[in-house]
Formats: sequence, structure tokens, C-alpha cells
Amino acid sequence: MKVILKQTVPKVGKEGTVVNVADGFARNYLFPRGLATVAEKKQVEALNRRLSKAAEKTAGEKASMEALGAELNGKTIRIEGQVGQSTGKLFGAITSQNIVDAIAAQLGKTLDKKQVALIEPIKRLGTHQVELDLHRDVNSSVNVVVFDPQATEEEAPAAEAAAEETTEEA
Repeated sequence: MKVILKQTVPKVGKEGTVVNVADGFARNYLFPRGLATVAEKKQVEALNRRLSKAAEKTAGEKASMEALGAELNGKTIRIEGQVGQSTGKLFGAITSQNIVDAIAAQLGKTLDKKQVALIEPIKRLGTHQVELDLHRDVNSSVNVVVFDPQATEEEAPAAEAAAEETTEEA
């Protein structure tokens, strides 16, 4: 089924794009949450008009987001999290807002939490690659290192290695 996305949906598409998805996914997930509409001929024409107006308006914004994306791409940020003994699991979770706050504190760049394309919160120690959706046509990624501040220096690399092994298995 062809649908027009009203919002960016991770692993499906960005806002304002026409994508082909399974009927059940559209009926049971996208439509009830207001994330998409059926891509009928009139709606696609209206979308094209809306996108051309938006492209004219955001031409300067795209250039600034490309520069920001080039600066952030491949950078590493560190976030501390409290973990249970010898499990490597966090008590809480690292969310999009935590990542935005860490980027602001460590790299001095301000983002909106909606620009962080985190499919599900981070719940383990280790290094995680997180995609940033800065603009409709601009993507970037940062590496997020989640560490335990209570771990001694000898325990930290072992815990991170164990966490990376479990994320690779998943």
C-alpha cells in the first residue's frame, strides 16, 4: 500500500515522502497513530505543491544543517549511566533527550530531540551508533559511549567489551 508519511518514521521514511508499506503495517500502526495517509492522486499532487513551497523556504536552512552534519558526523559523546552489578544493563535508559543534552554539553551544538533518530532507548553499556536526522535531505551519525562512572578503570573496558558482545548478538 502506498502511503504519504506525515512524520519521519525510523526504518520507513522521512516526513513528506511516498513509501510502499505492507497493508497491515499501515492499518495497524501508521494510520491509528496519525503517522501517514493513503497516497491518493489528489493527495500526492497537494504534497508536491507543499514540498515545492517548503523547499524554497528552507534552502538556507539546508546549507546550515549540512555544515552542522559535517561537524557532528563521526564524533563521539560520552554519557554516564548507573548499571546493575555484572549485568551491564542500565537502571534507566539513555533517551533522545539525554543524547541532545550530551551533544550540547560536550560539543556545544544545539539540536532538537526530534532530530535524534533513536528507534528505542539505549539500555546497555558500550558504544552505540545513533543517527541524526538534521534536515529532510541531511543525515549524520554520532557514536554514543555509555559508561559506568562507578566502575574502576580495569572493570570499565571489560564491561564495555561484554556489552558490545551482547549488542552484536542481538
